[in-house]
Amino acid sequence: MRIIVHGGAGGVPNEPEPRQATLDEAAETGAAAATPLDAVESAVRVLEANPRFNAGTGGALQSDGVVRTDAGLMTSDRSIGAACSMAGVEAAVSVARVVLAETPHIFLSGEHAVDLADDFGVETGVDLTTEEKRERYEAEDPPQGGPREHLAWLETRFGSGDDQAGNGGNKRTTPDHDTVGAVATDGETFAAATSTGGRSFALAGRVGDVPQVGSGFFCTEAGGASATGAGEDIARVTLSRRAVDHLADGLDAQAAADGAIREFEELTGSGAGVIVLGDETAGSAFNTDGMQTSVAYK
Repeated sequence: MRIIVHGGAGGVPNEPEPRQATLDEAAETGAAAATPLDAVESAVRVLEANPRFNAGTGGALQSDGVVRTDAGLMTSDRSIGAACSMAGVEAAVSVARVVLAETPHIFLSGEHAVDLADDFGVETGVDLTTEEKRERYEAEDPPQGGPREHLAWLETRFGSGDDQAGNGGNKRTTPDHDTVGAVATDGETFAAATSTGGRSFALAGRVGDVPQVGSGFFCTEAGGASATGAGEDIARVTLSRRAVDHLADGLDAQAAADGAIREFEELTGSGAGVIVLGDETAGSAFNTDGMQTSVAYK
């Protein structure tokens, strides 16, 4: 098995070494799996369980103070599963796999996705909020009213690229771009997966690029990709599909990643990253301050 994983594109993390160690563990876990689908699910689960990343436990709080998780995955035969807006679900990628394997659909949302998770043995009712994320949220004088009040509140707190902190627009020291993802192949088939805890101070119920096919993840016989960054803009240009289309056009994985990010920046001016896996090579590219990745082979 060959796999590449990422821990999100954004600012340079305060403690890169333990984050890199967890990414290496995720890659090694995925490389030991039996199938590409098993590989990306098991790798992403390692990252969802670690609060250093913005997926699963440690996810971003939306405007109502709730963490809602999203994930999607795809195989090279174009089987797809995605789930979004799930409160209390750490293993979002496993819910996406249930959607792929057990339903005739490709996408399930909200409380119904949580109910599906519960019925198929994926743990629900998990406290996903860390003390640090709760303190940041409560320091921003959270809104109490309806969506109009929430929208007025987040106007100075949620933005494309690097999020705003409020309080006069000061930048936060720990941005929320740390969406996680993985792409794997056994030499015959590919699988790609992406999981996120969203973006801080987004309107309650907001869903970004991560669970959208072609945006947060994409996979064909040419290879697979997983994206991270400014979600609305990633969705506008279907970043992951762009990268895989470059593979299909004959570029190697690094050239495909570079081309996709260059096009993304030209079209949006925002920040993002992407990992790409092809038949023989792995690649990654980003236009933010940093993006940590890890590659493993077995």
